[in-house]
Amino acid sequence: MPKAKTNSAAKKRFKLTGTGKVLRRKAMKSHLLEKKSPKRKRAFTRAIGLHESNVKSVKKLLGGQ
Repeated sequence: MPKAKTNSAAKKRFKLTGTGKVLRRKAMKSHLLEKKSPKRKRAFTRAIGLHESNVKSVKKLLGGQ
């Protein structure tokens, strides 16, 4: 059986922690930044955990772990 390939789009967008949680970046940080407050822009940089309903499918894209 051939090796399973990791989905390239998923590996650029999600990160697995050591305990198996999936982290994602927040949206809204790419454009129209002039009208957003510095506090709001800083909050966009933090990675947060993925919602439970999406974890199974994302882990499958990251290599079926």
